[in-house]
Amino acid sequence: MSITSQNTSDSRMISLLEWLASLSEFHLDVQTVRPASSDASFRRYFRVDSPTGSYVVMDAPPDKERVEPFIHIADIFGRSGVAVPRVLAKNIEKGFLLLSDLGVTTYLNELNDETANRLYLDAIDALISIQSISQPDVLPEYDRAALLRELELFPEWYIGKHLNVQMSEKQKAELDKVFRLILANNLSQPQVFVHRDYHSRNLMRLGQNDNNPGILDFQDALFGPITYDLVSLLKDAYIEWDEEKVLDWVIRYWEKAKRIGLPVNPDIDLFYRDFEFMGIQRHLKVLGIFARLYHRDGKEAYLNDIPLVLKYADKTARRYSELAPLARLLDEIQDKKQDVTYSF
Repeated sequence: MSITSQNTSDSRMISLLEWLASLSEFHLDVQTVRPASSDASFRRYFRVDSPTGSYVVMDAPPDKERVEPFIHIADIFGRSGVAVPRVLAKNIEKGFLLLSDLGVTTYLNELNDETANRLYLDAIDALISIQSISQPDVLPEYDRAALLRELELFPEWYIGKHLNVQMSEKQKAELDKVFRLILANNLSQPQVFVHRDYHSRNLMRLGQNDNNPGILDFQDALFGPITYDLVSLLKDAYIEWDEEKVLDWVIRYWEKAKRIGLPVNPDIDLFYRDFEFMGIQRHLKVLGIFARLYHRDGKEAYLNDIPLVLKYADKTARRYSELAPLARLLDEIQDKKQDVTYSF
């Protein structure tokens, strides 16, 4: 069933359909408008057909989301040679964009033991292409305030709201100390363009001879730590790989990045440590975000992805002595949650 027959009470949808109908040069069939994908933000995406193929439509309510960053970053990333949606028409005032369609096949749909190596090597090449054109003062900085704000989602939403656990003053002090250690590492890393959600749901498998992967959902890109997107890719919240494979892909990235002059740590052991410390920042943030998506926004599906993210965080925390207080805290809050859950 098309959007036009099931959702005409949506005033934004009516406005969107009117805008699409006005784009006569694209010969769009507004009767074919249908949901294209879900999003963790307020944005909505739709697909619409024409005699020459399909297009994707972004609906970003201006009071909640701005389309200008998407337009700006699509232009920047596109100049690196990677495949991103082209902006074909726009109504900035209303928050509507008509985009080229990168298809329906995500990396997550396609990844398996046979395809993983090729797909990840393609994604690593594309990431290096983006990083290789990085310049300061083009994108906002992924600074200490932003990184800390993200870390604070973990105690607020995951520990406090999701687990319903009140931390002691000692636990809070220990967590603050761990946060300072994590941030010191993150901020010491070389800075490049950072997609911020470079993972299997935002990478599209294109045709065999195309410029894989297609890259989506980059509108929040910043200028920040060089290992951030590599962590998003290889310690993905939605799919897990053996550590041996992850290490192999990290090394392959490191070798290629070093070869073209990206400012990676010249010591692979120290580079991998940077990768792991960046991972801790991202995983604690994601635990907070997934809890918030459930408790605040009613998006229950993200609860299914919490165990893997928690596993990543726990394993890294146990690997480095400086992070031992975090490993201890994870044990304590999980134990307390079980005590609450099973007490009578």
